Amino acid sequence: MKAPIQSILTPVRNHALAGIRRKGKFSPSLIQRSLKHDSQGLTDIAAEDNDFILSILQASPSVRDSRSYLSSFAPPPSPTNDIPPPGSTSSETQPKEENQLVNSLLNPIIRRPALVKIQGPFTDAQLDSICRGMAYLQKLGLVSVIVVDRDDLPPNEPKDKFELQRQRAIVRHEVERVVHFLTRHRAIARPIFSTVARIHVVDQTDSKEKEKMKVVIEEEGLDHVRRAVQEGEIPVLLPVALDEGCKSTRIQSNKVLLALAKSMSNSTSTSTSTSTGNSNYDLTPLRLLIINKEGGIPSYARQGLPHLSINLSSEYTYINRTFQPEWRETHPTALANLNLANGCLEYMPKESSALIVSHRSPSSMIANLITNKPKHSASLPHSLLQGITRDTPTIIRKGLPVRVLRSMEEVNIPKLTNLLETSFKKKLNHDQFYGRLKNDLDFVIVVGDYAGAAIVTMEGRDDLEMNREPICYLDKFAVNPLHQGDGTVDFLWVALRDETYGLGLLDASNPSIGSLRGVGTGKDLVWRSRSDNPINKWYFERSNGFKTTNDGKWKVFWCDAEQRLKSLWREREFGGGRLVKVVEDEEKERVEWWEDKIGKIPSAWK
Repeated sequence: MKAPIQSILTPVRNHALAGIRRKGKFSPSLIQRSLKHDSQGLTDIAAEDNDFILSILQASPSVRDSRSYLSSFAPPPSPTNDIPPPGSTSSETQPKEENQLVNSLLNPIIRRPALVKIQGPFTDAQLDSICRGMAYLQKLGLVSVIVVDRDDLPPNEPKDKFELQRQRAIVRHEVERVVHFLTRHRAIARPIFSTVARIHVVDQTDSKEKEKMKVVIEEEGLDHVRRAVQEGEIPVLLPVALDEGCKSTRIQSNKVLLALAKSMSNSTSTSTSTSTGNSNYDLTPLRLLIINKEGGIPSYARQGLPHLSINLSSEYTYINRTFQPEWRETHPTALANLNLANGCLEYMPKESSALIVSHRSPSSMIANLITNKPKHSASLPHSLLQGITRDTPTIIRKGLPVRVLRSMEEVNIPKLTNLLETSFKKKLNHDQFYGRLKNDLDFVIVVGDYAGAAIVTMEGRDDLEMNREPICYLDKFAVNPLHQGDGTVDFLWVALRDETYGLGLLDASNPSIGSLRGVGTGKDLVWRSRSDNPINKWYFERSNGFKTTNDGKWKVFWCDAEQRLKSLWREREFGGGRLVKVVEDEEKERVEWWEDKIGKIPSAWK
């Protein structure tokens, strides 16, 4: 270890000595202080780099996450010559295997922009932490386009000239502070004090000011942002715009961000910079980051704790409708930020997402970039989500609508067939499968235009044993491979939970079309999977228990009705007992009956 350290320090020492000689000061104490200062600088840089790498490791990206990141930021693989030169052995010529993900993370070539709102005011320590996160994102290839915001200032400029100047000075100083802290973390930033946005008057006869003004960013204004992003610099913008009289005025930062999302997504200009290695530079933003003091969007189902993920297509209206009055004090900008995310994502690619995150969780931005997933999966059992706090970030996607269909007449059979065959890579036994569903179907949950589906049947309804309830059986759970990794699987499972084992609880009330809205009695959900199915790990995390069948070919999973479990828990606790077993003594016969009835279901495949 000493040789590398010595090689790093040598040029630093020589540079320091040369500077001291030029100034004519050559005292030993001065030399020692200079070398100590430079050594401390190297130590700080090394510590920050270690923290950066640790943030990547803590994101724990899966193989699919890594591939998704590489498709956006990594350069195309360089061609290699597999034929060894004459007279050499394969072991001599074979290059050492490299980790493509690590190399691309630490040395990205493709830069992609992100829209960022820094919603202050923040202290120096808080802003330093935020800018460190921005610098890390830049190292990963994501160049932030930052618009500063101050919650302590009114949304519109005052008429008083002195107060107007004071507020403008505050916002301008905020840009300078952001640039200062970004530079401290070795991120090149560019303050843009020029006005990039313009205000267009849509209808002079309209008396409503909000409807009369439209904020746009024309090509001339966008060029300031484009040049900075192409050169790998972080542009930091003021929330200002030119009115029709060419007078600069401060406006809401949300309007600037929305105009940037539209303008950057529609930009088709050719880059003149060679730093990207590509003459056609794509300025379309991949992420929207909103950094505030409030944290994520509060959830009605979580008693005010944040949503983990939001499907805008299905939940946007519902969240606005169930937003509690007291949250307007604790989260005064939550709905405005939700509306901003809804507007920006309309112009961004379908795989894009918005992240609303507290300044206390800067590492969440790294995880979001690499995995594009929430901190905790929303489909996990609520008992495993105890780590949720006010600072837990909310990830927002455009998503897809969710419908619950309760009869085969509502189902588009050709589309469902295509989904099942595409997902399972098998040929469906059409007549036998749909013939059985006509008799046993309970409901089908469909996401989007059959991007995903969950088919639930009621098995054993014709059983003669009087003390047996029908089995709520998850017959098929399928997501189109094109939608794997985009949140569809979580949206589907959450809807499934709310219609079955979560039914009857407050948090099972959801806005899905055809949903029971949480009204009813929860049912145990049962399903089976091949013992060698790689998806079983995902099932293990979401089930209450499982049992391997006697022949070893299948694993039978189940999720107990949460309403029944809560009642049973209270009874046991009051009586001095506890629920400590996966299968309690009185439940053994039930599991055996499940295995017997499910084992008799004919295969759906040819």
